[in-house]
Amino acid sequence: MKIFSPALALAVLVAPLAAQWLQHPTPGIPRTADGKPNLAAPAPRTADGKPDLTGLWSGANVVTDLEPGDVKPWAQALVQQRKEDFGKDSPRYLCLPEGPAYSTGGAFSRIVQTPAMLVILNEDLTYRQVFLDGRALETDPNPSWMGYSVGHWDGDTLVVQSSGFNDRTWLDAGGHPHSSALHMTERYHRADFGHLEVEVKFEDPAAYSRPWTVRVRSALAADTELLQAVCNEGQSGREHWVGKISDADKSKVTVAPEILSKYIGVYKGFWGVRPRTVEVTYSGGALFVSVDGREKQALIPQSETRFSGPGLSYAFVRDDRGIATDMIEGHVSGDYKYPRQK
Repeated sequence: MKIFSPALALAVLVAPLAAQWLQHPTPGIPRTADGKPNLAAPAPRTADGKPDLTGLWSGANVVTDLEPGDVKPWAQALVQQRKEDFGKDSPRYLCLPEGPAYSTGGAFSRIVQTPAMLVILNEDLTYRQVFLDGRALETDPNPSWMGYSVGHWDGDTLVVQSSGFNDRTWLDAGGHPHSSALHMTERYHRADFGHLEVEVKFEDPAAYSRPWTVRVRSALAADTELLQAVCNEGQSGREHWVGKISDADKSKVTVAPEILSKYIGVYKGFWGVRPRTVEVTYSGGALFVSVDGREKQALIPQSETRFSGPGLSYAFVRDDRGIATDMIEGHVSGDYKYPRQK
């Protein structure tokens, strides 16, 4: 059984146009002797001495302290339902804003910082405004996709408070929901020129028994530019998204651990024009994938080399020793081959 995620065919909707300066050197940044960006250089500062967070960033979710027992029963039931449906009702796949999930996702975003406001621009043409002018957070908000945000400096760390979100977005790719009472606290710290550390705390007593935190590490994307990705410019492919995770379980086969262990590794390539990293790990007799640093998802074997995944299909290309040399990730928009790095 080959079960696909719609993936919104984003890769085929975003053309790699040369006019978009994908390989244009970023002016004014520190470089090493060989001309490469010096990501370890000191973090830049604004005229008023504050750390300057301006730049194009690509993040990876590295740590979350959410445990299954922290999720209220109604929210956990919704997570399971979304998992069973391969996440096909994700706002991302419906061409809707992702709201709070942008803070912990792996996509590119551009930060533009001024003394009174910090603006975050996303690939899908959504944006956030973080007001730094001393105003208080809105107490009677009109719930919206991106919410309301205000920020202040705590030493060299920017602290952002956000609320006023509607309840139609997911907090992560795993389908964790939230209510309109969600309050989010982000702490941004630019450790050096090329690295931005973000800590995001979610508080929503209607859905979770305690606040929980996600830590994200973002790297500066130098010598390239932000592409736009408007998913509803073409067909979403949702009509091809059939089956449920329980269907894949019914056709599941048993694969020996010594075979599965030969697929462990990191695979890198391009999903359309987007760089993509898929890490494959083995635990408890099963393979797991983590895409661009997001949470691990179990793979369901359909043969020795073919697996159903978190809304995607995965297949491994092997050498004569049975060791994987490449991974093929199946989307509605097509198959994408990623060479194994290690």
